[in-house]
Amino acid sequence: MGNKFYTLVIATILYSIGLQAQEIKKTDIRVNQYGQEVTAVPLITEAWDGFIKWFSEDGNYKMWMDNRVQLDGFIFSDDALNELGNGITIRRMRFAIKAEFWGNWYGEIDLDFESSGTEIKDAYLKYTTDSKKWNLKAGHFKEGYGMETTTTSRYLTFMERSFASELDPSRHLGFQTNIFANKFLFIGGIHFNTVGDAEEVEFTKDANKDDGVDEGYSLTGRAVWAPINDSEKLLHLGIATTYRTPKTDWEGGAYRISTRSHSAVNRKKFIDTDDISGVDNVFGYTFELAGKYKGIMFQGEYKEHNVNMIEGIDASFKAYYAQAAILLKGGHHNYNTAEGEFTRITPGSDKGDLEFALRYDFIDLNDFNADIYGGSAEGYTAGLNYYVNPNIKFVANYTYHNHDRFANGKGKLYVGHDSDGNLTKDWSLVTEAEGDAGDDYGQFSIRLEVNF
Repeated sequence: MGNKFYTLVIATILYSIGLQAQEIKKTDIRVNQYGQEVTAVPLITEAWDGFIKWFSEDGNYKMWMDNRVQLDGFIFSDDALNELGNGITIRRMRFAIKAEFWGNWYGEIDLDFESSGTEIKDAYLKYTTDSKKWNLKAGHFKEGYGMETTTTSRYLTFMERSFASELDPSRHLGFQTNIFANKFLFIGGIHFNTVGDAEEVEFTKDANKDDGVDEGYSLTGRAVWAPINDSEKLLHLGIATTYRTPKTDWEGGAYRISTRSHSAVNRKKFIDTDDISGVDNVFGYTFELAGKYKGIMFQGEYKEHNVNMIEGIDASFKAYYAQAAILLKGGHHNYNTAEGEFTRITPGSDKGDLEFALRYDFIDLNDFNADIYGGSAEGYTAGLNYYVNPNIKFVANYTYHNHDRFANGKGKLYVGHDSDGNLTKDWSLVTEAEGDAGDDYGQFSIRLEVNF
């Protein structure tokens, strides 16, 4: 009697739980905070190589966080003409939420909190066709220009991008389409101002408020051909062009190119054209060559920017870089066909992988015919990366800089000695021979990076 009673009780409880489970499963209508009926579905939670992802069983909804912190430290050689302060900084502290919904739609919000400031990086909506051969996105994102620049900072080979990347337009508001055709990738877009940098946004607002100036526009396109592309081998050929009218996010409507020398700690900008006023348009182009074979990769780009004036002499600037890397533990580099760039490596052991890399880069912002002395510089960099796991990366770089006599940061930095042996910021007074003038120095840097 007792056993039958307990059996009956247990059966009743299990039956009740089953009814409740069925009821919960069927009750998929909810009322949101705005009083609207909405459909609710349960979500599955998984960790994909340390990245938390939520998704529904029917595949209509996926959401995940994509966060990143890069802690950098720099030590500079003591033989520089200008005082360079050693230091440590949070190079990037990114917080991103990404989502896919209803099969074809994708949305992303990506913010950076570097140096306790807030900057909008990516904020856009993308639609991809069922064939996965074509997509369209709108919002704030990177223009399709420059293989190195379009590569996310989490997968860069070196701590800082090359000098040449300063000629790339990076993130702006706009509309862009990507078309995939076998081994080809075509990207085309129309772009406007940036909303990521607070200072540039203020320039835009003032120009609109004070003078009612149109924001201007840019047309940017890129074509990539990868005739060889498998797990072991790659050959990548690319070309990109951009046509840019004056923007109101330019200071005073003037075009300017300036860059720091491979460091976020050293705030000095040796390379600087200063403001170039009276610009009608800027036309730029870049050529890309990259490849891999097993654990070896190489990548390089050549770029030119032509600044066409309303009146006066047009100016032209150029830059390029070449780099190579080898994975020492048997891993291999991976290539993202949809973006035309290298992505995360596959390590060669369960303890991660080591990567040794070399890079030479050069930029020339001098145009003597146009009376522009922005300076030129070259960098020699050796790097060692330790990929501990998909989330942790250690980086060590050594870079030697060779700046020319015109790289004086708009007349603010020393570039040599005058006839009395005193330091001078005036390139016309420098007595050092060609190739010896300018501030030349080395820097050692390390990075601890976590992605989650």
